[in-house]
Amino acid sequence: MALTVARTMALPGMRMRLLAGRSGTWRAVRWAHVSELADPVPWLSGGELVMTIGLGLPAEPDGRRAYVERLAAAGCAALAFALHEAMEEVPDDLLDAADACGLPVLEVLTSFISVTEAVARWHADERVRGERRVVAAQEAMARAALAHGTAGILRTLAEHAAGEALLLGPHGEHKHAVPARERPWHARAAEAAAASGGGRSAGVLDDGIEAVQVHSLGFSGAATGWLAVRTASPLDWHVRMLTSHAACLLAIELLGLRVGRSRMHAQRGALLAAVLDGRLPAARLGELCSVAAAPYEVVVARPGVSLEAAVEALEEVTEAGDEETALVCVRPEGTVFVLPEDPGLPGEQAGGRLGEQQAGGRLGGQAGGRLGVRLCARLGVAGGGCRAAGLEEVPAAVRHAAALVARGGGDGYAHVDDMEPQALLRDAFVPEAARRFSTAVLRPLREHEARHGGDLVGTLRAYLEAGDNAETAARRLGVHRNTLRRRLAAAERVSGGPLTDPGHRLRLWLALSLPDLVPPGSSRAANGDAVRLDRRARDADAEGRHP
Repeated sequence: MALTVARTMALPGMRMRLLAGRSGTWRAVRWAHVSELADPVPWLSGGELVMTIGLGLPAEPDGRRAYVERLAAAGCAALAFALHEAMEEVPDDLLDAADACGLPVLEVLTSFISVTEAVARWHADERVRGERRVVAAQEAMARAALAHGTAGILRTLAEHAAGEALLLGPHGEHKHAVPARERPWHARAAEAAAASGGGRSAGVLDDGIEAVQVHSLGFSGAATGWLAVRTASPLDWHVRMLTSHAACLLAIELLGLRVGRSRMHAQRGALLAAVLDGRLPAARLGELCSVAAAPYEVVVARPGVSLEAAVEALEEVTEAGDEETALVCVRPEGTVFVLPEDPGLPGEQAGGRLGEQQAGGRLGGQAGGRLGVRLCARLGVAGGGCRAAGLEEVPAAVRHAAALVARGGGDGYAHVDDMEPQALLRDAFVPEAARRFSTAVLRPLREHEARHGGDLVGTLRAYLEAGDNAETAARRLGVHRNTLRRRLAAAERVSGGPLTDPGHRLRLWLALSLPDLVPPGSSRAANGDAVRLDRRARDADAEGRHP
């Protein structure tokens, strides 16, 4: 609250009379000062109640009018005369000039020193009242922080500052506002935050009508967010203090939320790591923690990204609520993200390439709509991505995405569908039928392993991957070459054919490598084609004909 001329006239013990300039009684009185100079303006700084007995008043009318005009232009609050000392009345030309300028002219019936003391006392008392308001507001914001978090802090700040509040993210993105609706000044605050370059700072945008404070959040390093407060101009000192206090509370709140989110994602990431290592069935993952509905975009960012940085980037690029159902963990091959797939992606871009093949499209799809693009751009690292139609496909999707990262050759984001020709094979297979094929071909080998021991499946795969080189395969498996040869002989006998038979060899290789050779994420499984085609195949088999 400002001490206006009107309030000054009503202070206890004051006896004053308004002679002219009624329209300017709203002017704020910062100090009361005595001056008998012919031109006191050089000695004023604005907001003064200038008191005089008229000794320095010019004798000619034009001089007196110029005297009043200079005081008004210098921001003087009012001009007060003590009559019957050097002059009996205030000249009419001076009063007319004061009315024209809106500068209040008073007759003071109280001693000058009493006026000065009264003004000084009011400002001292107002300072105490302001400090009490600040303390009360700080306590209210602390209670609101404990009860309602960020929203409570902003609401209490806006109430006690008699204004509006806005919370921005570290890059100027809108997070929370009081009131909730979009306001014109929000854009100005976001521009000021973005112009800071991410460093910590505080400033005021004041156009004479409204004042907008923009205050960075955080205690060290780059800003973790921005607090903006809009109030009427000029900006009161106690509002500055409240804004600084609210910024500290918000920084603590955001720091606590960030630590909590990191701990949550660390726990969820441990479950994801167990799935990727084969220690936990993928189906159990959805039972142990909340996971977004399929399908998924699996992203592997280049190694070197910390969990804290990954969680922060995840929060910025995902929609509200999606971050809590996403999965992230730090692995040797890179930082792995399992994200809900963007529902706005067209089918051929999201995962199925069948429509592109039918339309004669090219392999290099548009990746701009995928979350992985924004995520890797925010982290500033290269990354690879692959679609997973369900949780059981996530390990295979991680392997394909990690292979893109290991391949290198760029700093951006690459998706399997845009980079691997094998992605074209995906829609040629019905996932469930492909799994049954692998199970049927490998069943004799696995049953033999269960009865007699010996890793026939692993040995067969190692041998084929080594290009039929027994020495290399034995080293990879850590067994003697004679052991390897005995296992291969057993595998040929149990599987029903020699490895020199091209057809038999192809069946075994497809059964062993199909999950890795063909990227996961078939769109046909999601729309029911797999069920229908699978049913047709079984019916055809039962009738002894081909579908």
